[in-house]
Amino acid sequence: MTQPAIQSDWNADGVYLKVSGELVTQSLSSVENAFSSFKPDGTSVVLDLTNVQALDTGGAWLVADLARRVQATGADVQFQGVIPAYSDLIDTVSKNIPDEPGAAAHHRTFADWVATIGKRTVGGWNDSLSILGFLGLTLHRLFRTVLMPRRLRRAALVSQMEEVGFKAIPIVALMGFLIGVVLAFQGATQLKQFGAEIFVVELISISVLRELGILLTAIIVAGRSGSAFTASIGSMKVQEEIDAMRTLGLDPIEVLVIPRVVALLIMLPILGFIADMAALFGGGLMSWIDLDVSPGMFATRLKENTGIWHFAIGMIKAPFFALVIGVVACWQAMQVKGSAQSVGQRTTASVVQSIFMVIALDALFSIFFSVMGV
Repeated sequence: MTQPAIQSDWNADGVYLKVSGELVTQSLSSVENAFSSFKPDGTSVVLDLTNVQALDTGGAWLVADLARRVQATGADVQFQGVIPAYSDLIDTVSKNIPDEPGAAAHHRTFADWVATIGKRTVGGWNDSLSILGFLGLTLHRLFRTVLMPRRLRRAALVSQMEEVGFKAIPIVALMGFLIGVVLAFQGATQLKQFGAEIFVVELISISVLRELGILLTAIIVAGRSGSAFTASIGSMKVQEEIDAMRTLGLDPIEVLVIPRVVALLIMLPILGFIADMAALFGGGLMSWIDLDVSPGMFATRLKENTGIWHFAIGMIKAPFFALVIGVVACWQAMQVKGSAQSVGQRTTASVVQSIFMVIALDALFSIFFSVMGV
């Protein structure tokens, strides 16, 4: 690459500027200061570009900016040796240079801060109303599907059940197994101080069956399947496929949302059950290794001291978690605004909101069952 250079010659008629080399973006640093520091002072300028070997938008901007500054002083600019392609590029850049510099950054005041808080509050309220309306619409379509099962798209349902449930079994089972191992190891470390190692069975079984099994499963499903729902439906909205569905008389809620929500309602309890069994297996194995609690003793204490309600409470939560994950993921997808960046932003928001809602809902269930004495 030939580095650009600029030479100036002052005479009675004005200034003669000769530019040579490749005036392209990669090499502009060597002449940028020379262009910007040139002071026309009302003197006519002859700009010779005969020896310019290459010119791109960056170089054209330097030339156009120089010509603009010269003309602003009332002087004339004459170009010499400019080939038509370079002349057209310089003219195009000149027409698109803004007339005025951009406004300086506005200094934020306390009033601006209050206004921002107000806008976010109103936006949050509007989003809450929107998602409640979407929940109502989804429940309406769901009940209508229950009353008229022929409206359910069975092929889509089976496909979503495979994606949501079957393909998630390995990660859910591994998560449950490791949670059981961690609970047994940490519980044994603490219970050994009081000579109560045998109670590690109750620690594992109650915490897993009642809370951790289904909660962590729902979090994994929210991150794995919820994000997939938002990304797939959001991409369809960007490509205007959802508008095409409405044009054909198809209901996007019935076609896209219901199969996904029903798949979650069916598969999340199953995944929660698998996570529970894997956690009990991991906890029992770790108890056997670290505390010499035999599998037979572990099973006996599990049967005698862990009521069925602990398992039932976890399973009762599962459909509610599934509905929250499905509705939030699909609602976020419907808020996508015509760009790939919007899809990414909504997918991230979907995962965060789903996990937050699942944890908040689990807290409400814990309070409710505690009040009920269950």
